Amino acid sequence: MGCIVNNRATARNRAGALAVTAAVGAGLAFAAPAQAAVVIDTEDLRAAVTVDGVRAHQSALQSIADNNGGTRQAGTAGHEASVDYMQALLDDAGYATWTQEFEYERATLVGSTFEQISPVAAPYLYGADYLEMEGSGDATATVTGVDLVVGDPASSTSGCEASDFAGFPAGDIALIQRGTCSFESKVLNATAAGASGVIIFNQGNGDGRTGLFAGTLGDTFADIPVISAPFDLGTTLAATEDLVVHLEVDLQIDTVVTENLLADSPTGRTDRTVVVGGHLDSVGEGPGINDNGSGTAAILETALQIAALDIPLENRVRFAFWSGEEDGLLGSSYYVSQLSKSEIKGTALNLNFDMVGSPNAVNFVYDGDGSAFGTKGPVGSALIEGVFTDFFDSEDAPTAPSGFDGRSDYLGFIEAGIPAGGLFTGAEGLKTAAEAELFGGTAGVAYDPCYHQACDTFDNVSLETLDIMSDAIAHATLTFAETTSAVNGTAKGKGLGHNKTEAEFRGSSAVR
Repeated sequence: MGCIVNNRATARNRAGALAVTAAVGAGLAFAAPAQAAVVIDTEDLRAAVTVDGVRAHQSALQSIADNNGGTRQAGTAGHEASVDYMQALLDDAGYATWTQEFEYERATLVGSTFEQISPVAAPYLYGADYLEMEGSGDATATVTGVDLVVGDPASSTSGCEASDFAGFPAGDIALIQRGTCSFESKVLNATAAGASGVIIFNQGNGDGRTGLFAGTLGDTFADIPVISAPFDLGTTLAATEDLVVHLEVDLQIDTVVTENLLADSPTGRTDRTVVVGGHLDSVGEGPGINDNGSGTAAILETALQIAALDIPLENRVRFAFWSGEEDGLLGSSYYVSQLSKSEIKGTALNLNFDMVGSPNAVNFVYDGDGSAFGTKGPVGSALIEGVFTDFFDSEDAPTAPSGFDGRSDYLGFIEAGIPAGGLFTGAEGLKTAAEAELFGGTAGVAYDPCYHQACDTFDNVSLETLDIMSDAIAHATLTFAETTSAVNGTAKGKGLGHNKTEAEFRGSSAVR
């Protein structure tokens, strides 16, 4: 698709007049943290980090994908070439680089069938009526609902307890409603009850809980077919008497060997490490130049210009380019899992930049203080949020909060009690009318219409958005690299934090 550029000047001029209206109309929040970070002069670095420099890296990533089957997916030659490209530049700039290898299992859909056998024969359409989850098998059986509450969907606990399956006929296909507990728990309970397959339909209470959704079972691979379905289809299935369906999911399980790329600044306190990261892998369907060639290109250019300006840093900065994000935040989670207690304690914070050039963008800032979504990050996260919102305020540019819902690589850090924050310009969600009024762009259209598609190419970007986001990335990186007191309480690494059970996603897939 072509380049869509939001009018930054217009958005600036409208920001003051529309802030209150948009906050009420679209649930946007503009809250300053109680304590501000130390102000650092970042003007020289921001001037050096140009959108042309960032675009040069995006162009290189596009060429890499073009030469490797159109993708930079983890475990492929395209990802390896992306690592080589960035590592060579960082080595030349004087960073201490290394790669961290890890492996995992990836489930790839080979084929699927979902069709009604009786009372009448009827096929269902993949991608509209259902999607696969991590379960493989073939079943033709009667469908039996499990503790469904379709009249009051917001309160669904369907399948969360073994007792929900009392009297469940072994061999039937379980029809389960989304809600309360993880999909993994629901499927494990169904399997224990003898279900031959599982259909999990959406909860039905709005806010992404009505349509078809992508879900994950986490670390579980079921030996029965498991699919997700939209709420309306689920209620239709529940109301159909003597329903028999054929459900088949064929998954191929492959072992993926891949690596994170890490680069340490030559100066800075090693007991106050600032981890600045984004994922370098794309989905298999495309080159991923916005997701996440935008964030990684901006991070790389920031690192190179810090080196070119020979800026002495107070704290060590570790630039991280994660792999396996698209398969479930695996690279960043692996990195955190390998940290010792002292290394967790010595990690000051994590800055995460995943998609910062979306064509129909909103300037989303992670909700570190929890004022907008009720889930705050570990101590210090509110101050990180404040550094970003203060920067955008200084540019007369509006912002909106984005929740710590588990959709990107900050998750492993906040689970370990490490403060985190970052930027995001939107994925498959639809821009609201209030957001379009405040930020420009088109209401009712996805923030990134090419999200996870082959058209996520070099042309799939808002240059205006990429420009201001790159400035914000440079500003926050240098701010935290130069101050020891900006984040309060980060010397208290504390193992797993309170956020673990609150995450609703692991990467792009819902977990509950």
